[in-house]
Amino acid sequence: METVIVKHCDNYDERLVDKKISQIFEELGGIGSFVKPGQKVLLKVNLLMDKPAEAMVTTHPLVVKAVAKLVRDAGANPVIGDSPGGPFSRILLERAYQKTGLKEIAEETGIELNYEIEQEKVSFDGKLNKSFVLGKFVTDAELVINLAKLKTHGLTMMTGAVKNLFGTVPGLLKAEYHLKMPRLADFSEMLVELALCVNPVLNIVDGIWGMEGEGPSAGRIRQFSYLFAGSSAFAVDTVLAYFLGINPVNRAPVIDAARKRGLCSSMEEIRLIGDELIPPGDVEIPLPVENSNLIDRRLPEGVSRILEPLLKPRPVFLPEKCTGCRVCYQSCPPQAIRMNHQKAEVVLDECIRCFCCQELCKYQAVKIKRPLLGKILTK
Repeated sequence: METVIVKHCDNYDERLVDKKISQIFEELGGIGSFVKPGQKVLLKVNLLMDKPAEAMVTTHPLVVKAVAKLVRDAGANPVIGDSPGGPFSRILLERAYQKTGLKEIAEETGIELNYEIEQEKVSFDGKLNKSFVLGKFVTDAELVINLAKLKTHGLTMMTGAVKNLFGTVPGLLKAEYHLKMPRLADFSEMLVELALCVNPVLNIVDGIWGMEGEGPSAGRIRQFSYLFAGSSAFAVDTVLAYFLGINPVNRAPVIDAARKRGLCSSMEEIRLIGDELIPPGDVEIPLPVENSNLIDRRLPEGVSRILEPLLKPRPVFLPEKCTGCRVCYQSCPPQAIRMNHQKAEVVLDECIRCFCCQELCKYQAVKIKRPLLGKILTK
């Protein structure tokens, strides 16, 4: 039986956040149950892009600050880090830290921000992966505390503790994993193996405010009013799926991948402690993409080709919003994006529907078009 802590917290008042984070650690036996004096502790935040905290795209800096202070007070050495979407460089890290408010809290507290951009290959005896290439900021740490953000996700339905750990893979190497595993089931299984490889000692999810609809960057901000925590990333994500209204919870691809591994994937396996958890009941969640691939397996090739545009979701680029920044062009795993007169366009025949373009566009110039027939058949 796994334990997940739920704490009601309806705003980012610093004293309130400090209190709730302290209560989480108290419920779990105290900060000393996780960290020891002198240890280097990575606080793995969600630093998807250089958006301000109020955009609710990244882990809120006050949640990070509250955890960092407790780790430091325990005599350990906290380091805040992540590999944002796109290229992994010091310049882009500096921009992201500045914009998200993490640089400000680091200056206030003296907490270290990571600027290490080297990488290291780590062996792992998985079914799909025998190794992972991780940022050295991960491998240099003695332990990891995972600080995720609760959002819906255009590819995986939701992003929480497990998906947040994809940020341990540096920069554009993430695209290689998408390209090697275009099937959502395989990609989700890779995420499960990556979570087992990184093995955070604790997962805390900032669900005070988050995102619904076409997350993780272009959805609508939504007040959820909870913090979630647990030592099992899979148990925490199971609770998140239940809270968001994904029914059954293993309809979420990552949780289904965990279920197939015999890992925690149902509410019956979880003991909730803390505050009462009341799901809102009306969260808009993107439909899973994988179901549309059924046409590739069940119908003759000619019929499948005709029906594909009627079933498969696809990225749609909005030229009026595109600034020509080329982030999507640089980050597209199959290199299916072309620049035409400084505007991005996608070649759908080459697109693998990973939706990295939509995830990484801070100008919301990419939307996911989900055909009506596809929506009906995948409900």
